[in-house]
Amino acid sequence: MNQKLDEKQARFQSENTSNRLGHIASNLARLRTFCTTAYPEAVESVADETMSFIEWTAADIKPEYAEELVNIQVQLARWKLKFDSLWSDESKRRNMSEQASVWSERVLGISGLLSESI
Repeated sequence: MNQKLDEKQARFQSENTSNRLGHIASNLARLRTFCTTAYPEAVESVADETMSFIEWTAADIKPEYAEELVNIQVQLARWKLKFDSLWSDESKRRNMSEQASVWSERVLGISGLLSESI
């Protein structure tokens, strides 16, 4: 299992930081969508992966952006700690979805990928 994780980390970190941030933004968008489904396992899995992606990226970007990513990582960890109660409350689940959407847009903006495509 650790070897697979090490390989995943190596592949992820071989990409440039803009693409890594794009993956984080994409995962956060997935969280937004998965919060409206009946698959809590998908939310937990993507949250775990996103926290890893943030860990593997934060040291390689500007400190103010790294701080934002770490704050997202902390909030995802808090969600995981009380996931069952969040998931069972539709209002809280909707709030999770909305927050993930805000984060996704912010991280995508930080990535610079949108300005590259213009």
